[in-house]
Amino acid sequence: MARLKLNKLEEYLSSVDGFEKPKILLEQYPTPPHIAACMVHHIQTQHEDIEGKLVGDLGCGCGMLSIASHLLGADLTIGFEIDGDAIDVFRGNIDDMELPNVDCVRTDVLQLQTEGIGRWGKVFDTIVMNPPFGTKHNAGIDMQFLEVGLALASGAVYSLHKTSTRDYIQKRCHKWNVKGKVVAELRYNLDASYKFHKHKSKDIEVDLWRFVHGDETI
Repeated sequence: MARLKLNKLEEYLSSVDGFEKPKILLEQYPTPPHIAACMVHHIQTQHEDIEGKLVGDLGCGCGMLSIASHLLGADLTIGFEIDGDAIDVFRGNIDDMELPNVDCVRTDVLQLQTEGIGRWGKVFDTIVMNPPFGTKHNAGIDMQFLEVGLALASGAVYSLHKTSTRDYIQKRCHKWNVKGKVVAELRYNLDASYKFHKHKSKDIEVDLWRFVHGDETI
């Protein structure tokens, strides 16, 4: 069970500050409080993969999923983020909300993949992430994030991906000897963040996936 009801969790997350000057090349779109709340609440209530766990958050941005994991009882949450400006906001959110046991490491998630996972290998009980979708000259980056997440997790990996990529992800799971399952279908509302956006907001259909290693039960 979750220690907070879904609506109360979303209420707390609505106070989390987002990107001050989002960077398009990093695909910096904030995870909406409703999406973050639904995602982490499901992970805990349906799979008990948050409370009492060591949780890693890849591409954590300003800390929405890290904070949600803490609020639902994670023992320790560590975010991984490449952008120093986002980390400043992350730490500001943690200070403002007076949250212990939440921290952030500045690193390039893709560099972890190319240089070796090292001391982070299989350290985390659970990995959560809202990776870049790979729409800005970086096709496949979501799969690279996922591959790192699987290397860091001893348990399950939860990740958001565009629904349109569902068949492709299943093929990659087979190739990696990983079990993957869509556990929730969500509608991601993106507010206009950049000058080139023609509309105030846009809805994108996304899947919340649960991945486990081949010998585990999905």
